[in-house]
Amino acid sequence: MSVFNRQEEDGFGRGARAVIAYPDIGSSARTAEARLDEAAGLAEAIGISIVERTSYRIRGARPATLFGSGQVEDLATRRAAQDAELIIIDGALTPVQQRNLEKETKAKVIDRTGLILEIFGERAATAEGRLQVELAHLDYQAGRLVRSWTHLERQRGGFGFLGGPGETQIEADRRMIRDRMAKLRRELEQVRRTRGLHRDRRKKAPWPVIALVGYTNAGKSTLFNQMTGATVMAEDLLFATLDPTMRQISLPGVDKAILSDTVGFVSDLPTQLVAAFRATLEEVNSADLVVHVRDISHPDSEAQRDDVEQVLTDIGARGEDAAPMIEVWNKIDQLSPEARDVLRAEAARRDDVVLVSALTGEGTDDLAQACSAKLTSTHRIRHLDLPLAQGAALAWIHAHGDVVTQVADEAQVHLAVRLSDEDYARFQSRFG
Repeated sequence: MSVFNRQEEDGFGRGARAVIAYPDIGSSARTAEARLDEAAGLAEAIGISIVERTSYRIRGARPATLFGSGQVEDLATRRAAQDAELIIIDGALTPVQQRNLEKETKAKVIDRTGLILEIFGERAATAEGRLQVELAHLDYQAGRLVRSWTHLERQRGGFGFLGGPGETQIEADRRMIRDRMAKLRRELEQVRRTRGLHRDRRKKAPWPVIALVGYTNAGKSTLFNQMTGATVMAEDLLFATLDPTMRQISLPGVDKAILSDTVGFVSDLPTQLVAAFRATLEEVNSADLVVHVRDISHPDSEAQRDDVEQVLTDIGARGEDAAPMIEVWNKIDQLSPEARDVLRAEAARRDDVVLVSALTGEGTDDLAQACSAKLTSTHRIRHLDLPLAQGAALAWIHAHGDVVTQVADEAQVHLAVRLSDEDYARFQSRFG
């Protein structure tokens, strides 16, 4: 159940006042200000009101508090001055660091992983999504045990990282968590098997799968809706999409294709989430084409691209046998004409980049052509001579191939058709 449905119990609700602190250790490709902006966006996605933000340069992480003593004191002063109930650390905290910071600042403290898990808990809409989020949440919380776990059987939505009493029955709680995690893993294994069966069925059908991937809020769902006519939730929110959605589309020279909208990625994506969402992310691994949607108007677009590439590598979706990939440079409607011209010149030198505005539809026809070209790049021209009576074979060829020329005489239809090796073998097996 969501933390925001537990206001009387924990004292937090939408509009809870929070201070964000970023521990700058000099290893991020982004500026401290950019990191704080993204953390604020994450917090605002679940209704937290950010009243102050600050960054601290960290030369060496303190095992007890992460920050130096003077920095902890400054953070406590800022929290008190703003009368904030919550402190968000845009980084990873150990259970000891979290506990000590709460003691020193006299406020609830959560780290980046806890914040992202809270968002995922609130956003998950399907039974599978809730299973995945709950498993990730339990994995994260197993070493923290800051609240009672007797509510596990009635959880729905967020998971209440933002408050809750301490727990004294630690061993009983740990046993309950272990048992619950084992049950969730069994259920998710069944989900994985079911997804595998669905993928096997799709492979038997002559329909390629195109997976949309990208940084959260890059515009994947808006593009998905634009290309399919669907009405998937597409809002200016981080992690608006958690559960994969699939729709059938038509492409030039491709009778049918399946377009899949997937969960957005983010920098420092919690390892618990990558593991828990593996069943969903495997859809990317089995895709015939990966379309990486980038918010090209974002100042950190390059760093976001690197984060997405890293997650794709982590889940095994890049490498020698990986599916081909197209980069979609989205949100060009938010750029100046001069900036657009520069990007067009750059894209013209590459065959794997398409400029679009998912909001207005500009460039989506070019994207459809690019997808078709990638999917049919292994297709070859086959010359076929079919008897006029072979109407079913002719219909099959038109449905599954790209007919280049077709000439009929009194006895036969002479075709030049672009077909993949798989479709050609399927045609020969079916019609001889």
